[in-house]
Amino acid sequence: MKLSDVAVRQAKAKDKPYKLADGTGLYLLVNTKGKYWRYDYRFDDKRKTVSYGTYPVITLAAARELHIDVKRQIASGIDPMAQRKAEKMADALTFGAVAQKWFQHWKPNKTEKHASEVWRRLELDIFPALGSIPADELTAAQVRDCIKAIEARGALDIAKRQLQKCSQIMRHAVAHDMATRNPVSDIQPSDILPARKKRNYARIDAKDLPQLLRDIDAYTGGEHTRLALQLMALTFVRTGELIGARWEEFDFDAARWTVPAERMKMRTPHIVPLSTQALAVLQKLQALSYGRPFVFPADTGKPTHMSNNTILYALYRMGYRGRMTGHGFRGVASTILHEQGWPHEHIELQLAHQERDETSAAYNHALYLAQRAKMMQAWAQYLDVLRVENVIPMVRA
Repeated sequence: MKLSDVAVRQAKAKDKPYKLADGTGLYLLVNTKGKYWRYDYRFDDKRKTVSYGTYPVITLAAARELHIDVKRQIASGIDPMAQRKAEKMADALTFGAVAQKWFQHWKPNKTEKHASEVWRRLELDIFPALGSIPADELTAAQVRDCIKAIEARGALDIAKRQLQKCSQIMRHAVAHDMATRNPVSDIQPSDILPARKKRNYARIDAKDLPQLLRDIDAYTGGEHTRLALQLMALTFVRTGELIGARWEEFDFDAARWTVPAERMKMRTPHIVPLSTQALAVLQKLQALSYGRPFVFPADTGKPTHMSNNTILYALYRMGYRGRMTGHGFRGVASTILHEQGWPHEHIELQLAHQERDETSAAYNHALYLAQRAKMMQAWAQYLDVLRVENVIPMVRA
């Protein structure tokens, strides 16, 4: 039964607090301190309570209108409490408010997935410690302590990225008269964070490549896996980029594979010129696709791609445990191509080792395509020679 103005007005405090329900979750909490409009809801599997204010400042009619707005927000996937917190933060020039303004300026040319992840990490890692501090009062010591706390939980790479984001936010604040200086510029990552231990991926010596290629060709553990290994050798992309490939990314007429930005480590698109040998492998894979979107579908029947471990375990079964990984193809290709005299810049671009500067990286992926296509075709022909010869031929660029 819905409440009436009379019932709300005449409600008196009792020994214990009690509720008067108005329907659809809205209720009036009555206690010795006053009357409060409330609504209990669940969001992300958490129970939360939103307050609409006190009676009689907020009338029954006004509470109902506020309640309708909140229900609409929840139906749209918006947490009303989080929304209120964000709006309150934006009212003052706190670091959190400045971050919101920076984010709106920064995100238009980013993928939705990447932008959402950046904001989520700020909410998790930065805002609890720095979000409520006035931007113009933020100190280098406060930022340092926040970043060191991230590092202390073993998240060194995240700590470095978050330090970079904090600097970008404060640079934006200074540029738009929301702060007088950027204290984060006083901090260099090397001053407060340890150097990242370089991960050394197992990889064979170049002299062992002919036998590996023959072992791959003879692999009987699954057609998709064998073809995946062949394509990895021909393209030396990262394992995640290979196994997540979709047919829509391939242009067979142009002999190109464009890996979209959201699937790339550097968050910029990557163009892989396809040799005739790579195209032949893809044609075999097409015959096995049966309309599925992934080039390398999972063998579980689920609508996803094969696992990262599929490549690794296949190499294990062939006897390469501790000697070779999917990532190892990249190192082997880089070493041999450099020895053959191919330009370092072409090799680095093909490995997608772009500059970390976002502006230059956005354009670099399309540089030297003709030269890289020539290099990739020469690489494929070089691998063909290795399959039948035990001596490593030195083909110069």
